[in-house]
Amino acid sequence: MRIDIFTSTYLVLLFMYSGGVVAQDSEITQLRSSLAELRSEYDARITDLENRLAVAEQNAIQANSVVPQAVVQPSRSGSVGGSSSAFNPAIGLIFQGQAWNYSENPDAHLIPGFPLGGEAGPVAEGLGLGETELIMNANVDDKFSAWLTAALALEDGESVIEIEEAWVEATALPAGFGARFGRFFSGIGYLNSKHSHSWDFADQPLPYQAFLANQYIDTGLQVRWLAPTNLYMEFGGEVFEGDRYPSAGRANSGVGSYSAFANFGADVGTNSSWLAGVSYLDARAIERPSGDEENPLLFSGDSDLLTAQFVWKWAPNGNWKQRNLVVQSEYLKRSERGEYASVSIVPTAYDVDQDGWYLQAVYQPLPRWRVGGRFDTLSSDDPGLAFAGTPLAVPGSGPRRFSFMADWSNSEFSRLRFQFTRDESGFVDGNHWGLQYIHSIGAHGAHAF
Repeated sequence: MRIDIFTSTYLVLLFMYSGGVVAQDSEITQLRSSLAELRSEYDARITDLENRLAVAEQNAIQANSVVPQAVVQPSRSGSVGGSSSAFNPAIGLIFQGQAWNYSENPDAHLIPGFPLGGEAGPVAEGLGLGETELIMNANVDDKFSAWLTAALALEDGESVIEIEEAWVEATALPAGFGARFGRFFSGIGYLNSKHSHSWDFADQPLPYQAFLANQYIDTGLQVRWLAPTNLYMEFGGEVFEGDRYPSAGRANSGVGSYSAFANFGADVGTNSSWLAGVSYLDARAIERPSGDEENPLLFSGDSDLLTAQFVWKWAPNGNWKQRNLVVQSEYLKRSERGEYASVSIVPTAYDVDQDGWYLQAVYQPLPRWRVGGRFDTLSSDDPGLAFAGTPLAVPGSGPRRFSFMADWSNSEFSRLRFQFTRDESGFVDGNHWGLQYIHSIGAHGAHAF
């Protein structure tokens, strides 16, 4: 009996010791895991601080560079006839290039029922140099700032320079108001005001290509008001010259289009934020060309566009450097009332409603790496038998595309991207493969939400 009691006591003590060892091992494992997680977080923060330091150093270099001023000659009386002042704009350059391969002939690309205007359409096949953007911006004085974006490109083997943006903004208006005047991207939609180097894909969704010729930019005036509320609420309106697609011809004595937009947004905890908005564009077109450049379709009439968008962004504890997810979608509806004409078409009444939308998601599972997918599509009313056999005739099925991309960013100044697109928007379905690089030097402001 004594032996049984001794044995039982020994076994109980042995069990308790083993349980303690297991508990200690479990606690050690948890401590090691917590230490590894803390070390990863600190590494991410250090990387973020290093990138911010690099940006600050580049901005400081730009701010400290002084352009020599013209020598001011003294007047006959010996006094100085003027004063010199430093001219220190922030200057940046963005380099873009690509290589594309198509299973079909991109030169014959056509979206039935949606003749493309402006710069819309597929990227040229093979190796190519995209637009190189020269950006200059600075405060004019205590009440105004100015911005210039010049696009440097090669067209038919010749170098061309195009003034993409040139605007001045009033920075001291009261009560949350802001104003911009000059040449700028309209505030309609979500993607319209974003420069091509900040796109998540190498091209714009189909609705933007068909309805806005990729992006609507024009010369005009924009007024915005930011409400003094916890919920982000911004309202704005614009008037434009009306010289760019979807408007044309500078109708109404050079006031050919106007727009209105409203945006709302907020944070959801520390991980998420959202933005939603609606906008409306009323454009007047006088012989607006689209389709074949040698035999264009000419539209004269009203083109109204309604857009709605929603964007959701997620990052653990707001640390977007480590992981993040962005889901966005836009719906665009266009109504055109007027007439079409061309060499082969006599002026014929045109009254059609069209719409399109896209949905995309981009996920960053690891620092520097992102993957994303996008679906975009279009649909249209039948314009009637008068347009049968023309590019305005609507096919049986709506145009659509499926795109996949993966990109790697060594820093916020460089990005390499791969993209694959299954294109079912034309008469012939095709596969598109593309590589793209985007690099920037000099000052480069932060992108909008």
